[in-house]
Amino acid sequence: MLKIVGVSKTYIAGGGKDRENSLLPTLNNISLSISKGEFVSIIGPSGCGKSTLFNLISGLEQPDQGRILLQDQDIIGEKGHVSYMMQKDLLLPWRTILDNCILGLELRQIAKAEARKKAMQMLQEFNLEKFASSYPPHLSGGMRQRVAFLRTMLADKEILLLDEPFGALDALTKSEMHDWLAQICQKYHPTVLFITHDVEEALFLSDRIYVLSSRPADVKIELKVDFPRPRQRRILVDQQFIKMKKELLEALFA
Repeated sequence: MLKIVGVSKTYIAGGGKDRENSLLPTLNNISLSISKGEFVSIIGPSGCGKSTLFNLISGLEQPDQGRILLQDQDIIGEKGHVSYMMQKDLLLPWRTILDNCILGLELRQIAKAEARKKAMQMLQEFNLEKFASSYPPHLSGGMRQRVAFLRTMLADKEILLLDEPFGALDALTKSEMHDWLAQICQKYHPTVLFITHDVEEALFLSDRIYVLSSRPADVKIELKVDFPRPRQRRILVDQQFIKMKKELLEALFA
């Protein structure tokens, strides 16, 4: 569905006169792909360019070279093909949960009544309907992330880009969110690209995992995760899970 082919990106750091020494190579000939309905995670050292890759896919920035293909059509510099969820929930505190959910629909100029009806259906599906009239400050971090994910899904784009959505949550809440997201993906089969620093998180949620090197990032390994779905927490102590975790950690820190 999505193909990244030989993508490279270099920034110019600072405003010095010595342009050569101020270059900041970030991505180096990155190639990866994702199929429809697949959950693919990207892990790598901090600052290696994972978020830069998402900015390129979403059309917020353009690569120096390479191709970004969606359904075999070049989408470099084009916005509107993906839904992008970041680590912070970015919910507007003055809008109710229901009205936060419909922001993407409003931007598409869908009538508010129709947008609210559609959002309420999804809130019910996500067991969030009783919070529809609440405001973000009244919800826990995990609940706000559920709302942010629902808003991302309601945008109804081909691909969901999730940039460390659970990185700020405590360990228990994060585990609960893993179970919840796994159930949602099992039901709706969205196409997801997921950035994380958490190897266990990647293994529990993903169909495949790419490990990136330090900057300038390239792909070190690609790992297929073939545990059957729906997945249970007990796979975390499975010997194959532990073996794959070790392989990812070795690639990450080699």
